[in-house]
Amino acid sequence: MPPQLSPSSFSHFRSSKITTTAQFTLLRPRAPNHRPLLARTPVRLASQRGPRRTQYNRFGNAQTIYSVWKTSPNFRYGVGAVSLSIGGIYYYNFEQVPISGRWRFNCISPAREEAMAKSQYQGITQAYGREILPPSHPDSKMVNKVLQRLIPAAGLEGQNWEVKVIDDPEEMNAFVLPGGKVFVFSGILSICAGEDGLAAVLGHEIAHNVAHHTGEKLSQMFYLIPLALLLTLTFDISGQLSQFLLGIAFERPGSREMESEADYIGLLMMAKACYDPNAAVRLWERMAQADAEQHTTPQLLSSHPASKNRMTVIQEWLPEAQQKRAESPCGDTTGYMDDFRSAFGHGDDGFW
Repeated sequence: MPPQLSPSSFSHFRSSKITTTAQFTLLRPRAPNHRPLLARTPVRLASQRGPRRTQYNRFGNAQTIYSVWKTSPNFRYGVGAVSLSIGGIYYYNFEQVPISGRWRFNCISPAREEAMAKSQYQGITQAYGREILPPSHPDSKMVNKVLQRLIPAAGLEGQNWEVKVIDDPEEMNAFVLPGGKVFVFSGILSICAGEDGLAAVLGHEIAHNVAHHTGEKLSQMFYLIPLALLLTLTFDISGQLSQFLLGIAFERPGSREMESEADYIGLLMMAKACYDPNAAVRLWERMAQADAEQHTTPQLLSSHPASKNRMTVIQEWLPEAQQKRAESPCGDTTGYMDDFRSAFGHGDDGFW
């Protein structure tokens, strides 16, 4: 704002000074003074003052909202009605995750998940068409063999399962789309080092479907988008900054929680399918070594827990997984096999 002239910026009225030439002389009449009594303060033009600085008020909108809240009952009633509606929707869609028992908000149905995954499946298949190995390839057969043992343990026999192994030795990744569409990159097979390690990877990815994590992530947009908009309008910041802050505070911690939950469900699943749960620990040991050779994202900014942290937590779950394995129909047989392997020093890294 340009400087405003206030009364204090003007000089006071000039007082008449009476002078005498000698003692007892008469006062001489004073010549009339036509100058203005107010002395004007010189004012520079805007071009002479230089560029005007922009004044920022980051909390202007917040003050406006507070003022409206304080003075307008209708505004308060409207906010209350919207809050009650949102609370009712949230409560209606509040549910427990299978196996882990965690409570979460999810408003996306499994059928909706599968419908959205169909187009994604077609896009991935077209993108990697020439790199997808045939079903007769040894890697495809191994993945399909492990998958067939895990499906009954997951309770997902009714889905139309398909396996696609992508020939990419540099990519260490695997994922399962809702509806039973399995994609495995050949680069992760060396990290798995056998069927038990592969069972740990596939068990983790299938567990995402068991827990319906895809629907949960989509449901987060129900409250993250309004929060980002409110944050942007209240504090006069960019939408990208709002999304980043909410991602650090809510989205990424929630994603890491889902990943850890998939580790837990997948570990119990592979144990129930008669695979060795200790292979999951060895898998993440090798993954931690691979991470050390690459530039990894700090866990605070990552959507996945660090490999070393996952390995530590999985070790705490091993007693429960071993108990689950002992209760399975193959418990006695796998017990003898473990003793045999220990006696001859072979594990999932050997020819077993």
